[in-house]
Amino acid sequence: MPKKLHQPTAVAPLRPFNALEAKGFDILFLAHAKSIISGEFPQALFEISEVLNAIDLPITEIIGSGGGETKFTQRLRKSLSARGWKKHIFEIGKTIDGIPRESTSHEVDHVKHYKDLGSLAMEIEWNNKDPFYDRDLENFKRLHAEGAISVGVIVTRGKSLQDSLWRAVHRFAIERGITSMDKLAENGVIPTPKQRVNILKRVNRNKDPVPFADA
Repeated sequence: MPKKLHQPTAVAPLRPFNALEAKGFDILFLAHAKSIISGEFPQALFEISEVLNAIDLPITEIIGSGGGETKFTQRLRKSLSARGWKKHIFEIGKTIDGIPRESTSHEVDHVKHYKDLGSLAMEIEWNNKDPFYDRDLENFKRLHAEGAISVGVIVTRGKSLQDSLWRAVHRFAIERGITSMDKLAENGVIPTPKQRVNILKRVNRNKDPVPFADA
């Protein structure tokens, strides 16, 4: 009998979620979001993964950010917009006996409609406080209940990055030999007036002054 040939087993590519986690992203799913986006919106999942995997966050932008939307957020918005994730205002009205009684609107920064499937909504809250997250979650909850969206997505700074920020900034300052505001500027970082005051206050205080890198 002829010998049975065994075809080599192909190595399956990382699924989008695995690829993001491998790069260091923290992913949290609520309710049935994972099943919905994986089963019904594979194209959306691919687009989100592609955008996030292509985005880099230089340490100079972390140190120099403040006073407005970060360059990282701007790049992320531009990349999403290029793939059809546009700003959209959802108008929801209620009518009784043909008479409009109530109307509400919900503006979402990034929405994409997938034909015959539904819509996904996304907000980027990179450096905001709890009230903004609460607002976004409430908006997504209402829009989902009304059948306007299938899934809501929030992109924000994860715990792993938050926990490593001090070490990353300190390492940058030590490796670049940054000991003054001028040295900081030479490395492409211009602190906001508030950041500048806070740094110099720690360096120049009479009691327990700290090195510039620590400040």
